[in-house]
Amino acid sequence: MAEIIRMPRMSDTMEEGNIVSWLKKVGDKVESGDVLAEVETDKATMELETYQEGTLLYIGVEQGVIPVNGLLAIVGEEGEDYQALLDQAESGGNGAAPAPESVPASTPDETSASSTQAPAPAPAAEGQRVKASPLAKAMAEKAGIDLSRVAGSGGDGGRVVKRDIEAFLEGQPASMSGPAPAPLVTMPAGGFTDVPVSQMRKTIARRLGESKFSAPHFYLTIEVDMDQAMIDRKMINELAPSKISFNDLVIKAATKALRLHPGINSSWLGDRIRTNHDINIGVAVAVDEGLLVPVVRQADLKSLTQINQEVAAFAEKAKNKKLQPEEMQGNTFTISNLGMFGIEEFTAIINPPDACILAVGGISQKPVVKDGQITVGHRMKVTLSCDHRVVDGAMGAKFLQTFSQMLSAPVRMLV
Repeated sequence: MAEIIRMPRMSDTMEEGNIVSWLKKVGDKVESGDVLAEVETDKATMELETYQEGTLLYIGVEQGVIPVNGLLAIVGEEGEDYQALLDQAESGGNGAAPAPESVPASTPDETSASSTQAPAPAPAAEGQRVKASPLAKAMAEKAGIDLSRVAGSGGDGGRVVKRDIEAFLEGQPASMSGPAPAPLVTMPAGGFTDVPVSQMRKTIARRLGESKFSAPHFYLTIEVDMDQAMIDRKMINELAPSKISFNDLVIKAATKALRLHPGINSSWLGDRIRTNHDINIGVAVAVDEGLLVPVVRQADLKSLTQINQEVAAFAEKAKNKKLQPEEMQGNTFTISNLGMFGIEEFTAIINPPDACILAVGGISQKPVVKDGQITVGHRMKVTLSCDHRVVDGAMGAKFLQTFSQMLSAPVRMLV
């Protein structure tokens, strides 16, 4: 008997998912545990498994956004009539994505290019009706694109499909095969390009907006003497199995300071303040669509080498969109480092549910006074953003003093 597969809630904050690609097509046999599709959630791109067995009879959305509990697909016996089940689901208000976002399963040219050599397609002639897939129409409407200006490369006489819209936005036609020809369309002066908001960016905007406008932020900045840290890092890397970065030293110094100032390692829960016993450091990692924050758990119990290897593994996963939701949960304190981009100083928005976030700038050379003499020193500015509901100025200042002491003389971290 045919069964409906609906979009599951794949993370605690997920409200909708974006179908990136289907790994099965209509007519394929599926078994329990098979991966049906790749779904972009608000936190990562994840594999969607099925627990049904049979034949994939229907795909509701080839590519695009669908809300949680929306109709994804139908699985049943080969040749089974599923239309009554589909009509019942749609009339029952199942929350499936609206028609413009849906692509019928019978339009394979929307997701894969033909292997046949073909000349670059041309846009429709003026006044001629434009053939386009539902998804392409929806993308064009969002981006403010006149479909008559887009060259179609799909079947049915040059139908405009998803890849044609993407190519138009990039300023070149979607070649069937071989190298791309010269750009077909030059964007007029004063034009613009609208890019649909990804699930990740939607969540970043919502969470940081809530944080900025609900938590009363204040900021404390201190300049850290990094002369000894530079010497000690060089010595450590002569023996360490992997090269320790300055960010690894920052994380380790923060864990030591948090252990001595547990009030910083806290969360505002509305009717109570929670002081966390474990020190779980969220490390902000930049990706194309924003920031991901994987968590180094119990970081105070880990060596510099362990911290280095774990952060490097997280960064690689983030780059490939393979971070799992559980790897980005449970943070008690967050560090954001932009020093590698040449930023000397900045302030960061608190990452809920933390009470604080540490913004780390780059190390710069500047004249400093030591023992009454002017010399060249290495300095690094860090700024602590604090939730004033949890942390007072004196508490934040004492944490920064301890952090600075640890980093300016790394041997203190061994005590």
